[in-house]
Amino acid sequence: MLDQTFCDELKYIICDALENTWNKQTKGFWCDGCELSAPDNYYSKKYINDNRQTYLIAYIGKDGQDTYKVIFNFGKMALSKYARDLDILECIPKSNFEKWFTIDTDKKNIEILLD
Repeated sequence: MLDQTFCDELKYIICDALENTWNKQTKGFWCDGCELSAPDNYYSKKYINDNRQTYLIAYIGKDGQDTYKVIFNFGKMALSKYARDLDILECIPKSNFEKWFTIDTDKKNIEILLD
């Protein structure tokens, strides 16, 4: 479920990813928080099933205040869990950050691939 609890946990996951990426442009970056920013229908089961993605906003940077769009791309397991109201945080790998986490500092986008 995408809610404030999810956003609170995601903040720490993004901090870990930023700390462990090889991207020299993000050295010293951290995440100060995340929030659901799209219209409610972007978080509905139907929307996510049909589009296989959704987004939210994260505050990131050396001061943690730059606004980044965080795009979630849902894999099969994440879609299944989301459809059953299960925790999709379990679908975010805890290692191999380069495989599931990308950041574009020019476009201020982050993409996260959920299993």
